[in-house]
Amino acid sequence: MVIGAGVVGLAIARQLAQRHGGVFVLEKHRKFGQETSSRNSEVIHSGIYYPKGSLKARLCLRGRHMLYDYCRQKEILHRQCGKFIIATNQEESLQLESILEQARRNGVESGRILDRSELQQHEPHVEGCRALYFDTSGIVDSHGLMKQLETDAVLQGAEMAYESQVTGIRKIDGGYEVTVADASGEFVFTTAAVVNAAGLGAYEVSSMAGMDDPFYRLYFWKGQYWAVGNGKHKLIDSLIYPVPQAKLTGLGIHATIDLNGGVKLGPDAVYLDGGKPDYSVDPNSGPDFYKAASRFLPFLDPDDLHPDQAGVRPKLQKPGDAVRDFIIREESDRGFPGFINLVGIESPGLTACLAIGEMVEGLLKEEG
Repeated sequence: MVIGAGVVGLAIARQLAQRHGGVFVLEKHRKFGQETSSRNSEVIHSGIYYPKGSLKARLCLRGRHMLYDYCRQKEILHRQCGKFIIATNQEESLQLESILEQARRNGVESGRILDRSELQQHEPHVEGCRALYFDTSGIVDSHGLMKQLETDAVLQGAEMAYESQVTGIRKIDGGYEVTVADASGEFVFTTAAVVNAAGLGAYEVSSMAGMDDPFYRLYFWKGQYWAVGNGKHKLIDSLIYPVPQAKLTGLGIHATIDLNGGVKLGPDAVYLDGGKPDYSVDPNSGPDFYKAASRFLPFLDPDDLHPDQAGVRPKLQKPGDAVRDFIIREESDRGFPGFINLVGIESPGLTACLAIGEMVEGLLKEEG
């Protein structure tokens, strides 16, 4: 049984279904991908920034190759448009060297540093003294990807149960008793294995099963986006990122193109200290987005921007904490055999989804 039908839960369901047949997927919303999976930049990441050997680094690199292959095979809309990290001063320029070194430690071989004239040849409307370019980055139709994953899973025998909220999990001999509430009331069923891919609700599900571990506590961070209008979206053709600042909770406000030719700026990182998702866009945040992006997109005017969307990241750290890796763990040593927790699956979860599915199948094989 898989809890959660975001892009990661769907990728896991597909992987397990094609190897083992029947898989039951529970999703509290009326359709797939209603939270983090559908409210992001839709970027296929190269695997640049993550610490060497971390799950984020390994799964991003493996997942990127798998995702491009899958999109080509299934004719899912995507584009390998490349990514520029822009240095606007000497200090940032020096940081490009360490970013490139980190990328190479992670196995990302495509990066190269461009001087100002080379940058201008690629992106004439972008301003910077130097840039770091990765041609392996891209964008994907996340909805089309999730639809195909769902289709593949169902064709292999998976059953999707939408508007089905897990309300209880109890360890029993040989598996788990799961209580679910849907429109008709509550029902109970048993399963030999549980995969907790509940995204924003992953800590709650883990605690419900009896693993109330403070190390699994999630902290919600809102990421807002502003769209670029007045025809200015036509002036860039790639992903344009700033040099990340120290202890930043994201990669900084960047410019992301989409498959329809649009451009949006974001996300920022707003800590939600109330612990509840908030998908509103602060109408007064526009000047901050303009100030951040106009350093490297000098063609922008304040009235080019208008509010677009917001997403919520399920992070494992609150403000001031060190950045944490994904938690993907089979819990036999805690007395929960066949229970796999996936907690804190934020970026690069979309890029890594197929590799995560592969990893989860491997963990279940080891346990079995």
